[in-house]
Amino acid sequence: MAIVSKKFMLFAIAGGAGFVVDTAILYALKGVLGPYGARAISFVCAVATTWAINRSFAFKGQSANLPVWREFLHYFAAMILGGAVNYGVYAVLVALIPLVASQPVLGVAAGVAAGMFVNYLLADKLVFKAGPNTSV
Repeated sequence: MAIVSKKFMLFAIAGGAGFVVDTAILYALKGVLGPYGARAISFVCAVATTWAINRSFAFKGQSANLPVWREFLHYFAAMILGGAVNYGVYAVLVALIPLVASQPVLGVAAGVAAGMFVNYLLADKLVFKAGPNTSV
């Protein structure tokens, strides 16, 4: 019996890719939009990235039975709760800890960790509902 499921590991890998996208876009835009506005945009881009990866790997075979664009909207809506946790942790750390303010990647990492479990459960149970023949 595996302690961590293959599906969760694939979800975590997708999250790692989302983290890279999130951080890259944050750093590209923070000079123009500041650390908060840039993070809002980078988060949306990270969600799009993780959705594309998760639907192809972690939740492959778990059809949402929706057109692709609606599936994305459902995924995005589900990620808002985990995203709120993620962004809240990030914002608090940037505001209170000078090291995080100067190195926002630390806040992104803390936020990602805080929101990951919420996002996994929402994706697995609400967006990509397991069908009777799903096994991962």
